[in-house]
Amino acid sequence: MPRHYDDSHQHSTSSAKTRRQQEDQRRMAFRRAIETYSEERRLNQELSDYLDAASANFWQSASVSECGRQSAPSPR
Repeated sequence: MPRHYDDSHQHSTSSAKTRRQQEDQRRMAFRRAIETYSEERRLNQELSDYLDAASANFWQSASVSECGRQSAPSPR
C-alpha cells in the first residue's frame, strides 16, 4: 500500500532548524562583538597606563634636569 508523506512536517522541521541556525549566528555575532569590545577596552587601558607612565617619566626627568640647571653656577 503506498504511503502518503506529509511535507508540512518536513517543512516545519526545516524552518525550525533554519531559525535555530539564524539565532545561533546572531548570538555568535553578538558574542564576538562583546569580546572585541572587551579586548579593545583592555588594550586602550594598557596603552593609557603605558602613556601615563611614560609621561610621568618624561616630566620627572625634565624636572631633574631643570633642578640640575638651576643649581649649577651661571658663568659670568
